[in-house]
Amino acid sequence: MPDRPLFLERASFRRRRLGDAARVLPVLAAILVLVPVWWMPAQVSFAAGAVWLFGIWAGLIMAIWALHRALRRADAATLRASREIAGQDDDAL
Repeated sequence: MPDRPLFLERASFRRRRLGDAARVLPVLAAILVLVPVWWMPAQVSFAAGAVWLFGIWAGLIMAIWALHRALRRADAATLRASREIAGQDDDAL
């Protein structure tokens, strides 16, 4: 039986979950933009709507930046893990 793990390595699993978060982010942003319009259209003035929209936009920029950094780190960790596994396989031969 090979020494390969049965489950995904931690780095690969983390990278996949971060990719899932990056795919869900636009849907979450659309929902957040439309929430005030759906729930209380009469109470949302032009100024309050602009502040809400700018706040969501700024939050999305920060979330995308954080996801980008995390994905870069996860990619590097996945690459290191795959090199270690490949190195172990080469040593076993």
